[in-house]
Amino acid sequence: MESSSPIVSRSLKTASAKPSRRDFLRSSAKLSLGVGLGLSSLDWLAGCTQLADHRITPWDELAAKLQGSLLRPGMSSFVDLSTPWALQYASTVPQAIAQCRTEADVQTCIQWAKAHAMPLVARSGGHSYGGYSLTTGLMINVSALNSFSYDPNTGLATVGSGARNRTIFTECKPLNRAIPHGRCYEVGVAGLVLGGGIGFDMRLHGLTCDALRETRIVLADGRVLTCNENENTDLFWACRGAGGGNFGIHTSFTFETFPVSTVTTFNLVWTDRIVDTFAAIQSMTQSAPNVLGIKVSITAQKQAGASVLSLTILGHFVGSEADFRSLIAPILAVQKPAEQTIQVLPYWDGQQTISEEGKPEYAHERSRFVNGQLPDEAIQLIISQLKNWPGTSKAATWKYFLLGGQIDAQSPTDTAFVHRGYSMLSSTELEWTPADDAATLAKNEKWLSDFHNQMEAYTSPYCYQNFIDPSQDGYLQAYYGSNLPQLRAIKRKYDPENLFNYPQSIPV
Repeated sequence: MESSSPIVSRSLKTASAKPSRRDFLRSSAKLSLGVGLGLSSLDWLAGCTQLADHRITPWDELAAKLQGSLLRPGMSSFVDLSTPWALQYASTVPQAIAQCRTEADVQTCIQWAKAHAMPLVARSGGHSYGGYSLTTGLMINVSALNSFSYDPNTGLATVGSGARNRTIFTECKPLNRAIPHGRCYEVGVAGLVLGGGIGFDMRLHGLTCDALRETRIVLADGRVLTCNENENTDLFWACRGAGGGNFGIHTSFTFETFPVSTVTTFNLVWTDRIVDTFAAIQSMTQSAPNVLGIKVSITAQKQAGASVLSLTILGHFVGSEADFRSLIAPILAVQKPAEQTIQVLPYWDGQQTISEEGKPEYAHERSRFVNGQLPDEAIQLIISQLKNWPGTSKAATWKYFLLGGQIDAQSPTDTAFVHRGYSMLSSTELEWTPADDAATLAKNEKWLSDFHNQMEAYTSPYCYQNFIDPSQDGYLQAYYGSNLPQLRAIKRKYDPENLFNYPQSIPV
C-alpha cells in the first residue's frame, strides 16, 4: 500500500552553502535507502557530494529521524524481520520496517505514521497466532529493545519490550531467579505478558501478567506513560490480560522475580491404552499440588493412511524425583510409558530440556477453558475426532495445560485477565506444511472447526486471548468476558481514534 500523503519536496542547499545537520542526515538516509527506492548510484553520489535538489520521500524523512534503521523490501534482513511465526500469513508484507533502538524511535514512528496516514503495527516476537503483527504499512519492530536489568534490593527485573523468553533464560540463570515465563525461546515477553502468560510456573507463582509491577507505553498521541499500581492504574489493569496492540506500544516491563534451585523435569510418552491412561492422568492432575506444572497432549499422525495416536505429559515438578514418582504411580500402574525421561536438574538447565525454539511454522490452534474434569464422553469425543482426523503431512494435537493454584489467588476482575477459576486450558492444534494442497487444508480446517465447536459442550465458551483465533465467533466476549465493557472504556480514553487496531482488537 502506498502512503495516502503526497511526496514531500524539499529544496536542499548547494555545495557552496554549508549543509545543515538535517541536510546531512537526509543525505545519509538517501544513501542507505537508494537501492530500495530505485534511484541510481549516480543520483545518490550527486546528492552526497553536491547536496543538489532532490525530492525527499516521507520514508527518507522517517529514516533521517530514527536512531535505529529503516528497512525497505529488498534490503538485507527485511525478509527475516517481516516473516511471522504463523507462516500462512507471510504474504502480508510491510512497506517498511523501523528497527527502533530507543523509546524516542517508537514515538517518532507513531507520530510519522499518523502524519502520513500510514497503517502501523508493533512487532516484538512476531508470534501472533492470527498473524496480527503484520501490516501493509509501517512495522514498528522493537526487538532491539531487549535490555535486562535486575535490582537485588527489590528483586525486580526490568526487560525491554523486545526481550524474548531466551533473554529471560540467559539473564536469570546466573541470578538463580525467574519470572513466570513461557517455554518457546523465540516468543516475545511483550506478547506473553500482555495476554496473560502461561507456563509451568503459573500454578506456583501465577501468570506472567500477575508478576508485572510496571510497564512503560507510548500512546497514540506520542506521550510516554508509566503504568503501575499508583500511576495510570486503569491502563495498568488493562495491560495485564487485554493482549498486545490495543492501547499503544510498550517499551519496557518490570517483573517481580522468585528464587529457584533444582527441579524435576519429565517427558513421558504412551502409545497403548490411551483412554485409560489419559483418565488416570486427568484424575492425578485434578488433585495435584501447585508444585506440578504440566501439559498433557494427545497427538495424531498419519501412518499408512491411519491416524496413530500418542499420549504425552511434559513439565516440571518443584520437588524430589521420589515425590514426583509417587505422584504418577497410579498412572504407571495403568500402563508403562513407551518412552520416559525424568531427571533432577538446576532450574534453568531443567527448563532447557522441556522447552522448544518456537520457529515459524504453519499452524492453527483453537482453545477452550475447562471447569473441573472432562467426563468420559468428552474423552471419547477427543479420541474419536483424532482417529477421524483427515490428515496433513504433519500432525494434529488435542492438549491441556493444568491451571489453578496461584492463578486463582486473584479474582477475574483484579486484572483484565478474566479466566480465573478454571482447571484446564485446552486447545486443538492443526499443523501442516506447503506439501498439503488447498483441498486438504479445507478438509482439515472443517474438521478443526467441528471439533472445536463440539468440545464447547464439555468446556466453556471462553478462549485464551494469547491463542488468538481468526476463526473464533464472538471473540471479544470469548477473550474478555465480563471485563469487556471496562476494556472498551479504557480504549476510548487512551486511543480514541483507534490508531492501534487489528482484526480482533478491542474496538472504540
